Amino acid sequence: MAMLTKIEIITRSSKLDELLRALNRIGVMGITVSQVFGCGLSKGHQEIYRGKKYDVKLVPKIKVETVVSEIPVPTVLATCESVLRTGQFGDGKIFVTELKDAVRIRTGQHGDEAIRDIPGEKKETISA
Repeated sequence: MAMLTKIEIITRSSKLDELLRALNRIGVMGITVSQVFGCGLSKGHQEIYRGKKYDVKLVPKIKVETVVSEIPVPTVLATCESVLRTGQFGDGKIFVTELKDAVRIRTGQHGDEAIRDIPGEKKETISA
């Protein structure tokens, strides 16, 4: 069984489309995106609402999660960094974790088989 690695990327929501296109180009397809709030070293920022200043402690971000086995982790990290790095506060963080296992609930497949695409299989589609 190939090693499974989970990659979590927390960054600005304005970078989402560009990041997803770049990840797709290197073969990363299975992706989960969540809207999250957090603060890092900057501890939030100050805004003015109706003439009154107030502190915003938690900043809106997106979290992109994926699990890879065949695509080299350094390739994924380099791709993310090239898209997301602006040199400004708020570029985000990337966390890399080794996974013990993954299970595709529908088929019972484990490990890297659980995250691989099944050729010819009809996929779930999202309709608007």
